[in-house]
Amino acid sequence: MEKIIYAILDKTWRRRAVVIITLILLGASLMMIPTKLVMAKMLPGKSANTFSIYVDTLTNSSILQTQELTECIEDSLIKEKSVVDLEVYLGQGAPLDYAGLVKGSDFKRMQYQAEIVVNLTHKNTRDEPSFLLIHRIRPLIQNKCASIVPGSTIRFVEMPSGPPTLATIVVELYGTDDKLMRETAEKIAKVFEQTEGLVDIDIMQDSIFSKYELAPNKEKIMGSGLSVEQVNNIIYLAFKGMSIAVKNTRDQQDQIPIFVRLSEETRGIVSNSKEALATKLSALKLMNKMGMMVPLKEVVDINMVKSSPTIFRKNLANMVTVTAECDMVSQVYPLLDAREKLQEILANDFNVTNVPMMSTYMFDLNLKSKDSGEKLLLRWDGEMKVSLDTFRDLGGAFIAALVLIFLLIVIYYRSFALSGIVLAGCFLSIIGVISGHWLSDKIQLIFTGSNFFLTATSLIGFISLMGISARSSLLLIDFSRSLIAKGMDVQRAIAVATATRSKPIMLTAIAIILGSLLLATDPIFGGLGVALIFGSIAATLVSLFFVPVLMYKTKAMLWLKKDEDKEECFSDE
Repeated sequence: MEKIIYAILDKTWRRRAVVIITLILLGASLMMIPTKLVMAKMLPGKSANTFSIYVDTLTNSSILQTQELTECIEDSLIKEKSVVDLEVYLGQGAPLDYAGLVKGSDFKRMQYQAEIVVNLTHKNTRDEPSFLLIHRIRPLIQNKCASIVPGSTIRFVEMPSGPPTLATIVVELYGTDDKLMRETAEKIAKVFEQTEGLVDIDIMQDSIFSKYELAPNKEKIMGSGLSVEQVNNIIYLAFKGMSIAVKNTRDQQDQIPIFVRLSEETRGIVSNSKEALATKLSALKLMNKMGMMVPLKEVVDINMVKSSPTIFRKNLANMVTVTAECDMVSQVYPLLDAREKLQEILANDFNVTNVPMMSTYMFDLNLKSKDSGEKLLLRWDGEMKVSLDTFRDLGGAFIAALVLIFLLIVIYYRSFALSGIVLAGCFLSIIGVISGHWLSDKIQLIFTGSNFFLTATSLIGFISLMGISARSSLLLIDFSRSLIAKGMDVQRAIAVATATRSKPIMLTAIAIILGSLLLATDPIFGGLGVALIFGSIAATLVSLFFVPVLMYKTKAMLWLKKDEDKEECFSDE
């Protein structure tokens, strides 16, 4: 080792070759991120033993239509050998779990909503992880069943491994013009549908439909010898049903209510028309005070009106939410593609401006209608925003750590050059971190067909490597300076110090690698393990070859010798 380092330091072209090779490796590794050779994600998907399917038909759909759609999904699921059993909740959400708490399962109470809970065989006994199973069956079920009730959405909800968010990508549209917000939300949903990697697109708002209101005509009711209460009760009794009496029994302590309603066949309407409803009302008759039978049609007015959709508000502002999930891809890249397309499409109807770059919501868009002047705010949220915030915060923590290390070493060595050398050794471990993720991604694609992402835990591993890298560089610098102070030639001192300290540096790296092997196989902390393993390898090589080259021409290496020479001269005098 001493001969190798001495030979490298002895020739200028060799020193330059080491620097150039290191810089090339650094540039190549950094370019893997924008070229998508290594993709970033908050946390990777994990295999679970259960998942849910959210079914939303049109707002005016009946419970029977919702049931028909869920039965189609059931028929497709029971053919999967990994499915143990499933539970269908019509008109309601399933009992709350972690996913239900953050995805809004508790708010499902309408007849056009349903939730299917699917239980799978244990993840250790399956060849296919749950996220790959969902990736495979999602398009099959959606293409087969969604057309049964046009306008329906079928969403596959996995147990989230990351932060508690409503969806992977969430767009919140704020404004005061409900019609404009509805139209803009539909445009956003269409862009999401055309963006590769985005699935389960849903607009969280009620659909507007025509309906018929039955309004009792008080004048006709009084003229017919009936009462308004009597008319209201018969309509409610016929279509909705109500308790009209109770029954006592010796087997139960409480009275049993007697519930009356028209049968499914008799209360049905032939077609969705005003004439069909009028015909049905003609068959319902009430007896007036004179004993005459009066058809309901004669005392009730039928009016066609538009439905009143639910108004969603957040922070005292009206809001429409558009959600989307990412299918086997990182949420960052579909976001950037969709945002660019949105700006192009919305620019036809709006004056689009970006929020200030220093803002927390730097990806948001301010929209001003060219026709009406109405203002809308398009705000990005969901796991995507949490990922960006996390990477931003971890990046800030990394920079802060570098600055603190730099200042500490400047105080210790009284040299900016030596501090820069230590700092370079710390940062260059990123070569191993990114290259390791690229290699792990290729291996995982071969065996599982899924990607290995650069995650938040990977960045934590990178930051933790800084201390190890700094320690290795400090060992070389301190030992070299002590040898130089004793009169040894600079070139020989650096070679001897590197050879002497190579064993503890390599043993430290091996210990970290062996200790991180189990972490590398974990679905969540795999990024941390890979970062520690390959980052340690890169940090060791940088410390043993690159740092000695930087030390060789640094005048600060001779300061200690000069200080000792001055002390010796002073003592002689």
